[in-house]
Amino acid sequence: MTASGQYEEVDFDVEEALALVKEGGAPVADDSGSTGPSRPVPAPAPGTGSGKDPAEHHTATPWQRARALAGRAPRRPDTSVSVTLDAALGLVLAAPLAALSDLPSFDTSAMDGWAVAGPGPWDVRAEGVLAGQNEPQRLTDGEAVRIATGARIPQDASAVIRSEHGRTDEKERLYATRDVVHGQDIRPRGQECRSGDPLLPPGTLVTPAVLGLAAAAGYDTVAALPRPRAEVLVLGDELLTEGLPHDGLIRDALGPMLPPWLRALGAEVIAVRRLGDDAEALRKALKNSDADLIVTTGGTAAGPVDHVHPILRRLGAELLVDGVEVRPGHPMLLARLKENQHLVGLPGNPLAAVSGLLTLAEPLLRTLAGRGAPESYTLPLQDRVHGHPYDTRLIPVVLRGDRAVPLHYNGPAMLRGIAVADALAVVPPGGARAGQELEILDLPWAMAGIEVCFT
Repeated sequence: MTASGQYEEVDFDVEEALALVKEGGAPVADDSGSTGPSRPVPAPAPGTGSGKDPAEHHTATPWQRARALAGRAPRRPDTSVSVTLDAALGLVLAAPLAALSDLPSFDTSAMDGWAVAGPGPWDVRAEGVLAGQNEPQRLTDGEAVRIATGARIPQDASAVIRSEHGRTDEKERLYATRDVVHGQDIRPRGQECRSGDPLLPPGTLVTPAVLGLAAAAGYDTVAALPRPRAEVLVLGDELLTEGLPHDGLIRDALGPMLPPWLRALGAEVIAVRRLGDDAEALRKALKNSDADLIVTTGGTAAGPVDHVHPILRRLGAELLVDGVEVRPGHPMLLARLKENQHLVGLPGNPLAAVSGLLTLAEPLLRTLAGRGAPESYTLPLQDRVHGHPYDTRLIPVVLRGDRAVPLHYNGPAMLRGIAVADALAVVPPGGARAGQELEILDLPWAMAGIEVCFT
């Protein structure tokens, strides 16, 4: 989009082809998934640097800025929902979590052993005390009773002796094998919290540990922000849903891949629709969708059946990001269709689509779900990586110890690399040498707390 807000066509990028050829003879291909004929790749003339045409990318957004823009997308109103604990995993608390009772709610035994009163040796009662029993009989000095972990402490008990720290004789007299300290191995009522104490603030990600704390504190439900609702629109007449590729048709990889990936990023996928290259079907789908996020695949470039830009223009959408200076995935886009509804347009090539997911969809969904950004980190590369002359590159890597190992098969249409990757390395323009520290983007299932969103 130009400064005046008008759309313009994006030409085939010969620099992308040049970078791919330099990396090892990868076929010339456009990130968008275009099936048009390849073009010869001229080398830059001496003294002209990378050969970048300033007009060629003047609408594209730098990669870091594109991510920041997606992360600042306006949130929908914070309408919290009451969610049962078994459905809250991966959500974000919408209200503070305060203790509904003392924790523990009565004095309990921290160990299996004997509850004792006064100095020893002690006469052991015949009946023991188990967890879940009502208030046990009071102890008097010189008495002991067998007790289980979590069981209620009898009144006037002075300590618990662990099973391994006591012995009994034939007369059922108990002797301690080490010094007994008053109150040892007794968890007093309210040791962790008192009723009404604040436990967790709003905005806390609900992890398995948070669920455990909520249950222990007396909750059956929690107030949480709902998952962002996402709809996937798969575009392209050339896509098959089953069988082998044939007669110019190819298998659709994005239809099976995107919904679970979006769930891993915290979305509730409400629909996956296949529209082909039908402009009117796309217009109706966008106009009638009630999803918070619509994800389209393909059709973001300027080919004869690339309908995303024209339809967004017809619907009066606001383009927030129109192309990103990143490879693969540069034709991606982010648009606001209406208040609290966004569209992420992904390129049709599979790895380029993954790049678009992590560049635009991940920060947007994180914001809509109320989650904070993960801490960024870097790792040194094990091997040298070629770079694009002037764009960021996202390269699949595996993490081995304190190093990131670049993977092969990292072309825009390739999935073999990302299928075994742990993360993507952010390669600056010009490439990176072995040992150079690069920012690492974890894949959703490798990020602490995010894997819960698969459920």
